[in-house]
Amino acid sequence: MSDNAKKCLACEQGEEATPLIALSYQGGPLWICPRHMPMLIHNPEELVGTLPGAENLKPADHND
Repeated sequence: MSDNAKKCLACEQGEEATPLIALSYQGGPLWICPRHMPMLIHNPEELVGTLPGAENLKPADHND
């Protein structure tokens, strides 16, 4: 994200529209809404182009 506005990194909704969860990644603050947190955990490749380095993130292992 190029500005410091608090917006979900996936859907770009601001804190006025949805709760946001703060993340610290690669030295900067990022925000994600609860709706897109599962994407970050289970399918981080879907954030390529939105989250720098997303192509290097590994999805969670499922040992259910």
